[in-house]
Amino acid sequence: MSDLITAIALALALEGTLYALAPGRMKAMLRSVLDMDDSVLRGVGLAALAAGVFVIWLVRG
Repeated sequence: MSDLITAIALALALEGTLYALAPGRMKAMLRSVLDMDDSVLRGVGLAALAAGVFVIWLVRG
């Protein structure tokens, strides 16, 4: 359970850092995400999911 909480905290810290350091760029990125086709966004999400699972598999075995 502590690994899950640590992972969520890390995600929040990374997101917070992006918004704190470059709020204008984050707004622009969010606008461009709204303009993406659902299929492209789904593909990006699936690629990120696969990369994350792969990294966890490499690290945790």
